[in-house]
Amino acid sequence: MIKLNDSWRVPLQPEFDAPYMQALRCFLVAEREAGKTIYPKGNEWFAALDLTPLDKVRVVILGQDPYHGEGQAHGLCFSVRKGVRPPPSLVNIYKEMQSDLGLAPPAHGNLQAWAEQGVLLLNAVLTVEAGRAAAHQGKGWEQFTDAIIRLLNAEVRPLVFILWGNYAQKKAAFVDRSRHLVLTSAHPSPLSVHNGFFGSRPFSKANAFLKDHGEAEIDWRLQ
Repeated sequence: MIKLNDSWRVPLQPEFDAPYMQALRCFLVAEREAGKTIYPKGNEWFAALDLTPLDKVRVVILGQDPYHGEGQAHGLCFSVRKGVRPPPSLVNIYKEMQSDLGLAPPAHGNLQAWAEQGVLLLNAVLTVEAGRAAAHQGKGWEQFTDAIIRLLNAEVRPLVFILWGNYAQKKAAFVDRSRHLVLTSAHPSPLSVHNGFFGSRPFSKANAFLKDHGEAEIDWRLQ
C-alpha cells in the first residue's frame, strides 16, 4: 500500500495497480540492485503529493525531472534542500519573483513553504539516476503524472497552472482554460530565460486570479 494522503491515494489507486506501474517498480528495483544511486530518496518520491493534498492544491508548477546532483533533489520541482546552492533555474525564478513582487531572493533553495500553502511542485518524472539527467524518462512516470494532471483538471475549483517551457506546456496542453488559469512562458533555464521568462510576472498573476475567485493568495516569501 502506498502511503499517501487519501485525497491522492484513492483516485490514483488504479494507476498504482496498472501494469505500467508494476513495470516501473521492477525497473527501479533492478537499478538499485545494480548498485545505481537514485535521487531523490525513496521516501521522497511522492513528496509533492504528500505536502500538497489534492483538495488543498491552488497552484500547479510543473517541472520535468529531478536534479541529478548529490543532495539536490528532495521531491519538489525546482527545489533543493537548505544548505544546497540554488541551481541556475531557481536563481532565475527568484530574480523574476523579486521583479514581480519586490521580494528579496532567499538565502536557500527550499520551496517547501510554497507546497504547504497549496502550490503543487510536480515533476513529470519523479526519479533520476545520479549524474545522468533524464535517465528515468520513458519508464512510466510520465503516465502517472499525466493522471495527476487529469485529476487536477477535473477539479471544480479554478486552479492556476504555471507552465514554464515547451515540455510543461505540451504535457498540460489539455487543461481546460475556460475554468483554470494557465500561465505559460519560456523556461527559467539560463538557455531560455531571456526569451520571455523574465517579465512574465507569474506570481502576481496567480495571486490576482486566486483573489478574484475567492481564494487566499499565496505568500511567496521564503524565510
